[in-house]
Amino acid sequence: MDSAEQLQCIYLAGFELQTFERYPKLIGATKGNCVALLIPGVDGLQIMGAPGWRMGEVLGVLTEVGGKKVFQAKTEVVEATAERIAELDAFRAELKELLSATV
Repeated sequence: MDSAEQLQCIYLAGFELQTFERYPKLIGATKGNCVALLIPGVDGLQIMGAPGWRMGEVLGVLTEVGGKKVFQAKTEVVEATAERIAELDAFRAELKELLSATV
């Protein structure tokens, strides 16, 4: 699959695309407060790792601290409310659908 076609499809679906100086081979796809890192593969773009919550310039991963679900990026922590988790789940599902639709 052509990565350029996938990126166009993702962009037209309302996602913002960005690059990272620290990760030159990755492309960030963001929508709302969610972000996923995409990497080119033999079958086109694929999600690298798990999508997470945008926390400034970094990705906060969903984890548990003290028995509570949170999004964490180093020392920064944001509560993982039911609404935020639902937003992340919808983001992940939509992005996976877009990537598989263009394969």
